[in-house]
Amino acid sequence: MSDELKYKLERAMAVIERLREATASMVQPASASIVQQYGRDPFLVLISCLLSLRTKDSTSLPASCRLFCLAKTPQQMLELSSGAIEKAIYPVGFYRVKARTIHTICQDLIDRFDAQVPSGEDDLLSLKGVGRKTMNLVQAEGFGLPAICVDVHVHRIANRLGLVTTKNPDETEKALKALLPQHLWAECNRVFVMWGQNVCVPISPFCSRCVVADVCPRAGVKRSR
Repeated sequence: MSDELKYKLERAMAVIERLREATASMVQPASASIVQQYGRDPFLVLISCLLSLRTKDSTSLPASCRLFCLAKTPQQMLELSSGAIEKAIYPVGFYRVKARTIHTICQDLIDRFDAQVPSGEDDLLSLKGVGRKTMNLVQAEGFGLPAICVDVHVHRIANRLGLVTTKNPDETEKALKALLPQHLWAECNRVFVMWGQNVCVPISPFCSRCVVADVCPRAGVKRSR
């Protein structure tokens, strides 16, 4: 390992350790909250991830819980009409499209995977509406596998900290996987998401109250509070 990579790894681990403590009292990301409430169920994690796309957790989490009061398996979900799903998940973004996608995925799971959510990368990505972000989150939270979900928060914070220098979430995922030990992948997502939602926000982050400000180069930050 080069000296530069060793330095980045040590700094990354120190950052995660500080953020672990600083985020302990914060609201968990929606996917982690689903696991806390319902147990590690890959299907529920998958559906909640789909509902969270382009929607804030404060909206998608209650919507997921309303839907799971009605159905918790692919078979039960297919018994609901699209209208019933739409009503349960409103006002998540693109709720009508997501209701149809849920039906499509549930039928696909029954037809191709014996009504079970697959754990493999290629199989997950073959499901309608599932991209790398959702795939990694299902692997990490639904199956407990080593995977790192890179959303806008993880991508933004990893670059601001100078841990990576990447142009998009896919590049960030590869760079973080090369940098961090596997046991930190899932936790990196959780703490970066919570920090990104509450402190390291997209515009004018709260650097004055950031617990990692002393080791952050603030890459790309033009204005802060």
